[in-house]
Amino acid sequence: MVSQHGILLAVAIISDHFGPLVSKVCRCLLRHGALPLQEIVRRLELSPGQVKNSLLVLIQHNCVQAFNAPRGNGDKTVTHYLAIFDNISEALLEGLLQNGSITPAREEIRMNFNKLVFAHYVERCPKPEPFFDPLVDEQSTSSRKRAPKTVEIALSIDKKVVNTAALSDAERFSEIPYIMEDASNANDSPRSSISGAKRKHNALEGDAELDSTIAENEVLWRANFEKFTFCLKKKFCADRKKPKLKVGTHPIWEAFFEASLMERDNNSVTSPINGIMERLGQKEGGTSMTLDHITRVLEELNCSPSSEDPDSFILDLSRIVEASRNEEIESLVRKKYGQEAFTIFRLLVRERGPVETDKIIDTTILDKQIVHGTLYKLWKDDYIDTERILSGTGTGNTQYFVWRVKNTFREQFIDNLCHAALNLRQMGSKDDTKLRNRKNILILALTRHDDSLMLFQDF
Repeated sequence: MVSQHGILLAVAIISDHFGPLVSKVCRCLLRHGALPLQEIVRRLELSPGQVKNSLLVLIQHNCVQAFNAPRGNGDKTVTHYLAIFDNISEALLEGLLQNGSITPAREEIRMNFNKLVFAHYVERCPKPEPFFDPLVDEQSTSSRKRAPKTVEIALSIDKKVVNTAALSDAERFSEIPYIMEDASNANDSPRSSISGAKRKHNALEGDAELDSTIAENEVLWRANFEKFTFCLKKKFCADRKKPKLKVGTHPIWEAFFEASLMERDNNSVTSPINGIMERLGQKEGGTSMTLDHITRVLEELNCSPSSEDPDSFILDLSRIVEASRNEEIESLVRKKYGQEAFTIFRLLVRERGPVETDKIIDTTILDKQIVHGTLYKLWKDDYIDTERILSGTGTGNTQYFVWRVKNTFREQFIDNLCHAALNLRQMGSKDDTKLRNRKNILILALTRHDDSLMLFQDF
């Protein structure tokens, strides 16, 4: 569920890059969900041409996914348009992302382009208008709920539409085939005496034929945001843990990340021990480190031997991300409520369940009145929840309170981040002399909030 401030921030980003008209269409889809063209036109009171052009811009930049759904009870279908909130912030990268999606058409760029495809930095665009029936999907979901003990993660409609449109990995990263003449065969052939003008004419004809073939197949390409996000995630995790490393372990930690090649998933990094030692040999003092010492340090850094390859080590990035998220929220609690609140909140986060008041007092070694007052403040601001438990032991009924962290505290934190980022953007856009003098401070604050949003939403 996208928060109100999250929608406003996304609309502001779209407005800055594509103008108010496109942002108006985007806001309509974010607020009301999937809609057909006629309904968007009716709600916004714009011309069909204006809405169509805005939708094309949003689709080109992977911010909107179109899909076909049945109309009424008949056999006809109608195209719906759905805003993909998670893609809006990702569609603003430079280079290839600036153009949304492209069709490579020249033979001379194919080799370098295929290198990007092979490394998964570029992928083929998903199906443009896949068929998706929300009613059928809802019926199948309800029937699965009646099945005995079936555990299934509920997906939102936008995730289901994206999954329907998604290609297989073999299709996503299918390289462009090479269409090149064998130079040696051409030189041995009697036709090698053709004039330069004739060869140039044939080359132009070949390019035109190639262009028409690609246009006919309608193969569109885009940047693979998952790959770019994973690269940022690796860098974040490497930098986040550096200040906590022991003396002498920094080179091994850096070499581990430098030696990682192809990743199996988006939550772990795998590096061969030979590659780690090779990178260490290029660092100061690395050649004197023994294999036993390197292995021991890697295990201390939570890098475990890979089950698939005993000569490789694997690091679970999700543990670093989870700890970093908790630290971000705990830091906010400390700034807002003080050290005592930080201590109590951290205890509740780590317990991951209900904790009695007396246990909180005993564990934190804080004054009883301070604990009660702090718990009340956190409960009042919806950070924690409480429950009264009745105990029937002894001569009469007694009661005590248990406390737990609210399930929605992270969503609340993200909404606060979006709200703050939105305010900073609006302050930076004002033409005010005082604000202009503080523009660098505003930019730094906005960058800090953007990093936090990426940590919670993209990592």
